[in-house]
Amino acid sequence: MSAVRTETFVGAAVVAAAAGFLLYSAQFASVGQGGSGYGLNASFRSIEGVSVGTDVRLAGVKIGTVTDIQLDPQTFRAQTTFSVLDGIALPDDSAVVVSSEGLLGGNFVEILPGGSPFNFEAGDEIEDTQSSVSLISLLLKFVSGGDDE
Repeated sequence: MSAVRTETFVGAAVVAAAAGFLLYSAQFASVGQGGSGYGLNASFRSIEGVSVGTDVRLAGVKIGTVTDIQLDPQTFRAQTTFSVLDGIALPDDSAVVVSSEGLLGGNFVEILPGGSPFNFEAGDEIEDTQSSVSLISLLLKFVSGGDDE
């Protein structure tokens, strides 16, 4: 009888741990925000490493997510739509940069706020963008740059 009691206790502990992880991940992923926010658009030459669901950050704090990425067949640029939480007013001279979390980290979209007294409205396009930098091409420039002398 004690083996059955032990198995029941271990099973209950596993189920409780799994439920705890689910609750934590739901809070971490900001599930349940109800999509509150407004959309902004930006056009990038390269959006490598960014996909739908990628974080949008301001001063290192997540303020939204990338909601859509499409290729513009006329300009061959990545048309990106992202959401920003309500209550965060971005100056209309702000810039958007694809940044990296580190050497081995993933990419995210970073907003660099400007100083304009006017703010973006829902659906506006941010003109000042900087695309992602490919680490491989950057390293190749350093390697081949040393051989030119």
